[in-house]
Amino acid sequence: MTTRLLEKTATTNPSRLKALQGSLDRALRSDGYRRKLAIDSAEEIAGIDDFRRLPFLTKDDLRRHSPFGLCCADEREIVRVHSTSGTTGDPVVIPYTAGDVETFTTLMARALTLAGMTDGDRAMVTPGYGLWTAGIGFQAGVERIGACAIPTGPIAMEMQMAFLRKMAPTFLIGTASMALLLGETIAREGIRPCLKGAVLGAEQWGEGRRAVIEDLLGARTYDIYGMTETYGPGIAIECPHQQGLHYWDDLFHFEVIDPVTGDVLPEGETGELVITTLVKEGLPLIRYRTRDLASILPGPCPCGSPYPRISRIAGRSDDMITYRGVNLFPSAIEALIAETDGLGSEFRIVLTTEGGKDCLDIEVERSCDGGDGPARELARKMKMTLSALPRVTLLPPQGLGREMKKTRRVYDHRTK
Repeated sequence: MTTRLLEKTATTNPSRLKALQGSLDRALRSDGYRRKLAIDSAEEIAGIDDFRRLPFLTKDDLRRHSPFGLCCADEREIVRVHSTSGTTGDPVVIPYTAGDVETFTTLMARALTLAGMTDGDRAMVTPGYGLWTAGIGFQAGVERIGACAIPTGPIAMEMQMAFLRKMAPTFLIGTASMALLLGETIAREGIRPCLKGAVLGAEQWGEGRRAVIEDLLGARTYDIYGMTETYGPGIAIECPHQQGLHYWDDLFHFEVIDPVTGDVLPEGETGELVITTLVKEGLPLIRYRTRDLASILPGPCPCGSPYPRISRIAGRSDDMITYRGVNLFPSAIEALIAETDGLGSEFRIVLTTEGGKDCLDIEVERSCDGGDGPARELARKMKMTLSALPRVTLLPPQGLGREMKKTRRVYDHRTK
């Protein structure tokens, strides 16, 4: 079972161009897509350079045509819909055919298999169900492997702990925020879980947070990537080597572009990830701008997987903070916190306006008792490397509270 799941599917084409043309053929069944792409036939795309001249698809395009304006299958073939969360605007409804549901299940099973899950495992599935893709997608992948799913969803921590004790899961599936909260609860109660892995996604989390979570859970963590528009989570995941996320290049075509110019960047350079689906039926994506910042990693992974890799997501092109003429990304601040002794992994960025000037405050938890040295050191590092001098406030461990879903990092209260 495990070996078969990690094999590339029969949909692999000997020619990348042929695979892209197949996806274009499906897209052109939609009048909306035909107008967007401004071509009449996939045969007009005679090479990769032609493909790169096609316009980008954006979330605004999906919103304008939601729910079925870009649907490329007969509406009678649609067996399910999911929706984006709407955190960056109106939610987008994504239609799924039976074939899409099967592909989603397959890629989720692949991802969990790469993370080491087998048919002898039990997985506690904590993400939400319903319109969000994650819960049902993870459960389907667990069951496809033959493992046992414990579909708790986002229930209260007391009930999560009850199932942890009763069912002794070997895998935890959820957000990094959920894993941190669960790990701290386990530590307080003196429990020794039998977890061997934690598959965590839906938010950006750095190496500092990874170290804290792995220490608390006593388990290896696996960063997983995806979004509702591309089926859901599971389109890329880390292997045990944690040297980038493998993605399924028989199901997706990845490009990395300069977010400003739109030019395709070479391997190894960080830019905005652009995704084209190769077998999606209900709503195929042609050059979809994800706004996520990453790079395509050159060379093979030590694990020997035939699937290529992207870096961990470094942030979002629309998450950039402009402070007194300086562009800042929360991920850059997180990295400096992680390398500063005496600081924990949890922080928040607060922007305000005082006396007509913007002010930048960093509130960060301590990792141990001590003086103000860590605050001064973080402020110094930010001034030296990011050209921004913050006011740093140190809080006690767990002083920022905890979230079961995504942790909010930026609070912008500036006068507009």
